[in-house]
Amino acid sequence: MASKISEAFGSAAAIAKGMSITLGEMMNPTITDLYPDAPPTFQERYRGVHVLQRDENGLEKCVACFLCAAACPADCIYIEAAENTDKLRISGGERYAHVYNIDYSRCIFCGYCVEACPTDAITHGHGFEIASYNVSTLIYRKEKMLAPIPQGAHFPLKAETEDAPSGH
Repeated sequence: MASKISEAFGSAAAIAKGMSITLGEMMNPTITDLYPDAPPTFQERYRGVHVLQRDENGLEKCVACFLCAAACPADCIYIEAAENTDKLRISGGERYAHVYNIDYSRCIFCGYCVEACPTDAITHGHGFEIASYNVSTLIYRKEKMLAPIPQGAHFPLKAETEDAPSGH
């Protein structure tokens, strides 16, 4: 009989302890983010939508080495390389990524591509609003992921145009 009474008191004590924690949390102020009205704050290590970086001259850092695509466990990175020429220089290396696509319907934001890149060309940004009802909009092209050209950068993207003779 004494063991049943002590068991009942033990159970009541456990319930009281749990309820005290619940009531204590109920008295604390609620912390909410004002997300739609104010931009959210992220930690520096947050892994958001990828950004293809540029150097200080505005050239793309990506040299199309394919290491990011090889390191990706989800196989969501597609790259086509092209050669830089004297007239058209896109990156600092011999090659550049003519096509650079990331399929965010497959990406798991693991960061292996960022770690594998020898030129720090691909990084995680803080973008997170990529939800879509259409899966085809989740394939991001290079143009959408490229960082803007820095202020004052002389970016020799276009070759000198020669005046073509006009005649019919």
